[in-house]
Amino acid sequence: MSNKQFYSGLVIMFFLSLSFGACKTNSKMGIKEKGISKKPNIIFILADDLGIMDIQSYAHHFTETDTANMFYETPNINRLMAEGTSFSQAYANQLCSPTRAGILTGKYAARMGFTTAMPQLPTYYNQNLPVPNGYYIHDVLGHTDDIRIEQPLKNGISNSALPAGTAIDQGSDEVTIAESLKDYSSGFIGKWHLGGFGAKGYQPGDQGFIPLAWFDAGGSGYYNWRKEWNNKSKKGFPKMPQDEWNIGDAGEESGEKYLTDDLTQKALNFIEIKSKVKDKPFLLYFSHFAVHSPYQGKDGEVKYFDGKATKGWNNHKDPVYASMIKSLDRSVGQILNKLKDMGIDDNTLVVFMSDNGGIDSKITPKNDGTDNSPFLGGKACLTEGGIRVPLIFRWKGKIEAGKWVDVPVDYTDLYPTLLEVTGYDVQGITNKLTLDGQSIMPLLFDRENKHKSYTKKTHYWHYPFNVVYKSPFDGLPLTPNSAIRDGDYKLIFDWYGRFYLFNIEKDPYEKNNLAEKMPDLVNTMFKKLMVWLEANVEKRYWPAINKNYDPKKEVRKKPFIDLFSK
Repeated sequence: MSNKQFYSGLVIMFFLSLSFGACKTNSKMGIKEKGISKKPNIIFILADDLGIMDIQSYAHHFTETDTANMFYETPNINRLMAEGTSFSQAYANQLCSPTRAGILTGKYAARMGFTTAMPQLPTYYNQNLPVPNGYYIHDVLGHTDDIRIEQPLKNGISNSALPAGTAIDQGSDEVTIAESLKDYSSGFIGKWHLGGFGAKGYQPGDQGFIPLAWFDAGGSGYYNWRKEWNNKSKKGFPKMPQDEWNIGDAGEESGEKYLTDDLTQKALNFIEIKSKVKDKPFLLYFSHFAVHSPYQGKDGEVKYFDGKATKGWNNHKDPVYASMIKSLDRSVGQILNKLKDMGIDDNTLVVFMSDNGGIDSKITPKNDGTDNSPFLGGKACLTEGGIRVPLIFRWKGKIEAGKWVDVPVDYTDLYPTLLEVTGYDVQGITNKLTLDGQSIMPLLFDRENKHKSYTKKTHYWHYPFNVVYKSPFDGLPLTPNSAIRDGDYKLIFDWYGRFYLFNIEKDPYEKNNLAEKMPDLVNTMFKKLMVWLEANVEKRYWPAINKNYDPKKEVRKKPFIDLFSK
């Protein structure tokens, strides 16, 4: 250990001791505990497509608007923030599956081939096809949107299943956070979307979790969903080399008719059962489908929001979407109340996050969803509206209440953070598994990172697809994009041949593109991004030149420039 590392460790210990008070030390965690189990319970709640401006207290933080004047209502998430510490610059991916893969593994999703989220598509596995040399058996054969204008670039492809160490994985096996937390009872509820569209051996129960209710798809109906989740027929993929389709399991009947309520009841039951088991901590990964489409709310609440006087604030106006947020928020409140009722409030860490930015109605083909203003863009974009998400940590009596961390962090950091809080050898596991994440636990006590305990400065994104969502820059369908944030600056590389450079610290709403004013910085960051892509992302997951492209039919104002193939 270097002197610098030793000193940093002492500083962290000092700050943590101030937070926890004088008490018995757990050397593995490097934290001091007071009146709690050495290994806390963990509840990780992941919302789907929830925008950062969809939460009242986040919207107030960025706009200073009184929450009473807002359309959406999130009193329980507000409470979570008031009782915990929130991150103002937490990053996910632009779509759900990549973020979910990275949360479970602590690795940037593109390293594993997760470049997008897809409907149920043909793969080499589910079509029972031979796998080309260098490809993965769960790679999709292709994925395109219905775009009617000239496209100079062909899409890359994406992986659809997290390697689980099966015989067909040829030695590849991603170790999930549930598999690392060996002495925890780890339950999973909700959206999976990492299992090759129902492939046997790649579902939550195969990745270290106790599967309580799950569905391996991007979206689900909120009413009458059970038949679809329990479907074992292989009609969708009749050539799939397995006896049954492993697309999901609706779990035990709860009596609830609305999906969010049903999954919440299962979560409450799990908490109650596991809280009674002594000396056996639990992890609950509660992966909501809310507020992903289809947009279906509860009639009474939809009617309430339809008549609400504040309808239209920040272009938030859909009463169905508002009601879905209300149900998600109510779920959070029920979980917090259950922890109190079971007497485990002070020994349970609650983490709340969204998997990507909200679907911004200004850029979607149907003009539906929410509005992420003042942040630019939304889901599918690498602008802040697409990747900046809520992230909240609440550990009663241990983490300070009502505080903010403004240091940029990302989704890969959750894995080592949970390892640290549970006392595992973070550095050993990080090195062994080559994680990209770094524990952000010290930031909860050194919020300004004055002692440089969190040293990660660079974050990466990769999205090699032409998509129907409109670019917030030109209003036309998005072309493939990759991005790097390095310190205060973020560079978006549009593979069409355009650069967007922003000083996010000074310009979080991305109003001032500095690319032409700072060409040297563009070149430096572009080179760093491309070096990372070359080293970490297989070429089949890159976009490629479309040989059938006719530049005479190009409708974009600037001509296409190939900046990558050579």
